[in-house]
Amino acid sequence: MYEFTSQKGLVPVVSLIDERLSTTTVCLASRYGAQLDPLGQCGLAHVLEHVLMSTPVGSVPSLSEHVERLGGHANAETGVDRMLFYAQVHPDDAEEVVALLYQAVLQPRWLDGVLEQEKRAVFQELAAAAADHSDVVQDAFLADFFPGHPMGRPVGGRKDDIERCDTASVAAAHEQRLLTSSLSVIVVGPRLPKTVDPEVAGMRPQTLAAIGSVPGTVPEVPPPPPPKPVRWSTEFTWLCAGARSVPDHDPRRPHYNVLAQLLGSSPSSLLYRKLRGEAGLAYTFHAWNRGYALTGAWRVLAGVEPGNGDAALAVIQGALDEVATRGPDPDDLASARRQARMHVLTSMDTPLDCARFLALRSSAADAWSPTEEVARIDAVDSDDLREAAARIRDGFWATASPVAS
Repeated sequence: MYEFTSQKGLVPVVSLIDERLSTTTVCLASRYGAQLDPLGQCGLAHVLEHVLMSTPVGSVPSLSEHVERLGGHANAETGVDRMLFYAQVHPDDAEEVVALLYQAVLQPRWLDGVLEQEKRAVFQELAAAAADHSDVVQDAFLADFFPGHPMGRPVGGRKDDIERCDTASVAAAHEQRLLTSSLSVIVVGPRLPKTVDPEVAGMRPQTLAAIGSVPGTVPEVPPPPPPKPVRWSTEFTWLCAGARSVPDHDPRRPHYNVLAQLLGSSPSSLLYRKLRGEAGLAYTFHAWNRGYALTGAWRVLAGVEPGNGDAALAVIQGALDEVATRGPDPDDLASARRQARMHVLTSMDTPLDCARFLALRSSAADAWSPTEEVARIDAVDSDDLREAAARIRDGFWATASPVAS
């Protein structure tokens, strides 16, 4: 059995302690994300993430290299409204690694050579993403759907903006945005390392005093733009379609998560039967809901052959209209709830996935637990899905990549 606890404090700690585990995973979750990048510095948060994981810390070359030399795994990721820094190591190494993780993220050294090295790495990352139209279309969807708003900017950044990044701007982003945003720490392992307390880890009082002192703010999200016709390519095309849902803290969030399962890629889903089985219009597709601080986005991503785009869109919209008008079939609803519940449970079963999952949830709400999440999913009923489907149907937007030349 495991023990799940949540402790409030300057740096809230969420822990899942299970003596049967043979690794310890720790994750620092910050509410600083790409939407707080200043105008003209798109990608600054992403570059900062790279630098923090690659700069020398303590007596070791970098947190990433040290953890890997210990046989563990370390990584970080930047999202629209948060950043995660995490490491998975042997429990005997956890005390040291947690302290180094705090130091790397909260009290870094600034070296010009590391910055230039990581800017080159980011350029390669952007080039790889630009070559994958399933990535391109998701950025294009958000850019079209949130025009002129920070949520519509690419999380990875823009090359010309990143080229202008220097040590001063990266250090300023760290001091003015990351350090002053709220932070939580998640631990999944057989025991809680003592260094999870940042004072025990040796963090300076002035560093701790800054945490959460000036939460970043972004402009209110404007109403969605009116839909426009999709420009279809003569090549195999990735279609991203959907609408705004609800913010992460909204109690209706599970409704949209269950709707994503009802219209997801599982053979048990309504959309699978219609889009792949009956119409034969898509082999690869996926549906998901993502809540952010101010709003949410419910999406379907599908790969379609030339000439099939409009027909695929019609099937997706028809499925949404069917659920919005008549509600889901009871068996389909029960299956979608089980799928959503299983997503939570399988995320909890793998320590690294569990830490990331808890990080995303714990940084969005004061009180959260896997048991509560499953209970909310089980409470989703037909009326809830009708309302969610109607909202997506009525605000429906679609983007494709590549587009017609």
